[in-house]
Amino acid sequence: MSLQLSERVRALGREAQSGLREQFDRIDAIAEENTQKVLAAFQKYRVDESCFAGTTGYGYDDLGRDRLEQIYADIFGTEDALVRINFVNGTHAIACALFGALKPGDVLVSAVGAPYDTLLGVIGVTDKGPGSLKSYGVSYRQVDLADDAPDPEGLARAVRDPKVKAVLIQRSKGYSTRSSLSVEEIGVLCRVVRENNPNAAILVDNCYGEFVEAREPTQAGADLVVGSLIKNPGGGLAPTGGYLAGRRDLIEGAAMRLTVPGIGRECGCTMGSSRALYQGLFLAPHTVAQAVKTAVFAAKIMEGLGYRTEPASDTVRRDIIQMIHFGAPEPLKRFCKGIQSGAPVDSYVTPEPWAMPGYDSPVIMAAGAFIQGASIELSCDAPMREPYTAYLQGGLTYESGKAGVLLAVEELLRTE
Repeated sequence: MSLQLSERVRALGREAQSGLREQFDRIDAIAEENTQKVLAAFQKYRVDESCFAGTTGYGYDDLGRDRLEQIYADIFGTEDALVRINFVNGTHAIACALFGALKPGDVLVSAVGAPYDTLLGVIGVTDKGPGSLKSYGVSYRQVDLADDAPDPEGLARAVRDPKVKAVLIQRSKGYSTRSSLSVEEIGVLCRVVRENNPNAAILVDNCYGEFVEAREPTQAGADLVVGSLIKNPGGGLAPTGGYLAGRRDLIEGAAMRLTVPGIGRECGCTMGSSRALYQGLFLAPHTVAQAVKTAVFAAKIMEGLGYRTEPASDTVRRDIIQMIHFGAPEPLKRFCKGIQSGAPVDSYVTPEPWAMPGYDSPVIMAAGAFIQGASIELSCDAPMREPYTAYLQGGLTYESGKAGVLLAVEELLRTE
């Protein structure tokens, strides 16, 4: 038994893959370098079976949890880290970082336009309920993009106010149409902030970007990086959670927000999840490479069909996200239906747009994942608004990711 793919689609796949050797070699080289970095950290901190035991209740003296945080700090080149299953998603982790770094009267600046939709309620740009930064007296400004790219001069002007105490840089494009940022570009923005406001903490939303390059933003000037464990660093095995890595004072502030002042990081049991967090991190550089290859392949085959993609198939990658512009709702929905049919879980389901919590427009999401919402697994989502752009990401293996993309192409061509 095999997947129901026509010879036409299989031929399109062979043609697309034939031109990707240079890209794939570059991706594999980065995966090898990052794997060695992770392995060295595991060995440095003497990981053994006792690290996987886990705790219940309060979670005091959790050896595996504390050692994993040392390993994250080592990999990201930082003073400290906080790695917890208590974070419900990446937005929660970023919110804790922001609340830990800011107090009433301070100003937060977003360096590259509006942040991801779910953070707008956290900041208070949109009213999503009580408890936003705005309701606690934190003001917000954003530096809009210039020609769909960062505006260093505008950032310099925005951060000169001494009330600016934190600057948020979102590495991924989110649901915008700008390019995701490279670590080098983040480094340039960090230097701009340092030169104009050395007291401002620089926080990077690192979601979708971990292990795509050989360096991380904290190795280019950022004070803190934040992300989700069910994206890149969880390697497809982490069942939930998030991480922060960076300056110790910022980590402590976020930990007090995650729990309560006076307890901070001292509590937080792992309930048997430690082995999956360790093994997921160990696999993460390879798994991320598989997802990046899937994205490159998707770009190549969709370009062959005449669709506009960003980044293009020959572009050096900065995260795992692949944009595909459909220009109309129907082909977008068909593509998502095809991606869903390529999932190992819920392959028989037809995705439909719905009002997802935290978003301002209906969102369609194809996501048949072992871990609910894990976007390191093959998924495709899109806000149902112009220009009807799909955001494809993930793929635990290139082979399965490629199969999912081929099924999506089959679904598109079937209606022609």
